[in-house]
Amino acid sequence: MKALVLAGGTGTRLRPFSHTMPKQLIPIANKPVLVHVLDDIRAQGITEVGIVVGGYADDIAARLGDGSALDLRITYLHQDAPRGLAHGLLIAREFLGDADFVMYLGDNMLPRGIADIVADFRTGGADAQLAVQPVDDPRAFGMAELDDRQRVTRVVEKPAHPVGDLALIGVYVFSPRVHEAVAAIVPSARGELEITDAVQWLIAAGHDVRASHYTGYWRDMGTVDDMLECNRELLRTLTPSVAGKADEASELVGPVEIGADSRVVNSRITGPVSIGRGTVIEDSVVGPDTTIGDDCVLSGAGVSYSIVLDTATISGVEDLHGSVIGRSAQVVSADGDGRHHRLMVGDHARVYLLTT
Repeated sequence: MKALVLAGGTGTRLRPFSHTMPKQLIPIANKPVLVHVLDDIRAQGITEVGIVVGGYADDIAARLGDGSALDLRITYLHQDAPRGLAHGLLIAREFLGDADFVMYLGDNMLPRGIADIVADFRTGGADAQLAVQPVDDPRAFGMAELDDRQRVTRVVEKPAHPVGDLALIGVYVFSPRVHEAVAAIVPSARGELEITDAVQWLIAAGHDVRASHYTGYWRDMGTVDDMLECNRELLRTLTPSVAGKADEASELVGPVEIGADSRVVNSRITGPVSIGRGTVIEDSVVGPDTTIGDDCVLSGAGVSYSIVLDTATISGVEDLHGSVIGRSAQVVSADGDGRHHRLMVGDHARVYLLTT
């Protein structure tokens, strides 16, 4: 079995961060979303992975290389523009050959993992296995309708009048028969080759399409709020570890991870908190539900329920909450007025907070 990961999306709802980095590389619990996805794939015993990449192909390749650091063999498949999920299958045809394969959206987080979905496919003999989960607003998703044997009878993309509440959540397992379906469909009204059209073709042709109910936490990294909520969810399973140093004047409460060469000085860290490598935190209060990246500097800062990306600086800002601070950004208060702040600061930005 092989895997195909779709990572060519532009992430318009994650701006300003997606202006300077692909959304699939945004870190959640100090690990890029795409690495979480690849770890899940490797856990299924799959080592050959094709990654569909777009405008940020160089960034993704620079981070992942040939995959050997993750015990994978990665092939990059270039897509000139987002043209639909089924178009990703089209350009991956040669890579996939006649193998069964998992198709996994590269901006999806399923912390429980996809083992049950893959097992259902391997034991059930279907031509397609679709991961589904109930959602509050079915109109925002591709939807699946099932019979009483969990066979899929119909799929439709973002229906105006949905029947049921089962959304397709971005993980599919296919036999090579899906390639025939992709070759048979045409672009939708929005100009894309829709995976729902390919699946519906399989159903109409009499092939066996089944659903697997995913009962764990699932999040599509579409917005900043999605990032923060998913970061909090993953931090709930954090294993405490201190590879760096915390001095005697500091207090670590609950699960706290401190990376190598990081220092915590005269500060209180309330977990769950993950701190990367080479970071300095001094005279600060951090956490809970917070991730601080590598080589950051926090001085006289207060940060909770937030994500601070690599090499960022926060100084004299005492109440940052629900914030995302980009790479190498600088957030500085002239006098530390102590008021509550929520900031979304892109890479390399400088923000000075002044009392008027």
